Amino acid sequence: MPNNFTLGKKEFWSRRQLLKLGLGGVGVAGAAALWQRLNSQNKSIVRVPQVEMDAADNVAQPMRMLREFDYGTLKQENGRTIREFQLTAGTSVIQLNSAVSYNIWDLNGRIPGPTLRAKQGDRIRVLFHNQAGHSHSLHFHGVHPAEMDGIRPVSNNSATIYEFDAEPYGVHLYHCHIEPVTRHIAKGLYGMFIIDPPTPRPPADEIVLVMAGYDVDDNSHNDFYAFNGLPHHYMQHPIQIYQNQLIRLYVLNIIEYDPAVTFHLHANFFDVYRYGMSMKASEKTDVITMGVAERHILEFAFRYPGKYMFHPHQDAIAENGCMGQFEVVANNNQNHST
Repeated sequence: MPNNFTLGKKEFWSRRQLLKLGLGGVGVAGAAALWQRLNSQNKSIVRVPQVEMDAADNVAQPMRMLREFDYGTLKQENGRTIREFQLTAGTSVIQLNSAVSYNIWDLNGRIPGPTLRAKQGDRIRVLFHNQAGHSHSLHFHGVHPAEMDGIRPVSNNSATIYEFDAEPYGVHLYHCHIEPVTRHIAKGLYGMFIIDPPTPRPPADEIVLVMAGYDVDDNSHNDFYAFNGLPHHYMQHPIQIYQNQLIRLYVLNIIEYDPAVTFHLHANFFDVYRYGMSMKASEKTDVITMGVAERHILEFAFRYPGKYMFHPHQDAIAENGCMGQFEVVANNNQNHST
């Protein structure tokens, strides 16, 4: 790619530059609403309990992240639909517990970054702005041209554009690919990227869980672990789901410094759709092993009300933060939204 692919800070955000790029559109909220309307028939039969959202100023928002998907901004250019996303790398401090805080790199002011979602065949455009003090990039898992592979550094206070077709369908991810890659990922520059198949999957309560670690003393060994950013959060605030409701769990392991972890669900079994790249389950189990950057769709429903744990089966990882609970709500509980 030519060097002028990278834009300066002021130029990137100017109205003139946005117009040159054709970036007038319906907005994130409008895109999400359109997506919901297109799938309203399926979504209408899914029962989802009301969830108390996290504090707005917290860099990690585990409850919000569970069911929040960024569908981008839809726009038409030269007769083709573009699905556009904006991601900004920055710096934040996360409070891991009452005594330990940690400096991270974030995306759009959060860790993990937004869960991006598209449909197979969409034209994806990602506007990446780096304000994190070091050179960074975004590498997307999937199929795309070499010049869009996200291995070239984007310097601080500059920006770049990644554009490619969304393929193949499945559960993918994106992350910084600047050396040392392990450190850039472990410091927070990662997120999930879902590409839906042309034929929608059956309706379900869809939930995202991203497993990650924190090496707070920079010795290449994790001191804390978490689902969706905060250690122990889902033990203290169980994830409510409805009895007999199909749950579609998008699980990503992005724990650096540990070669592999497992995911175990108590008192139940789940169907495994490896990498989300099939409409047919490959197996049924209650524990699955995942290497770094491995991700799957896990589907299940709980027969009985109550609280049920989920965690890696490596006790040290679970006990240091990567542990949570599903709270299964009886069907006769009417305090819900759809």
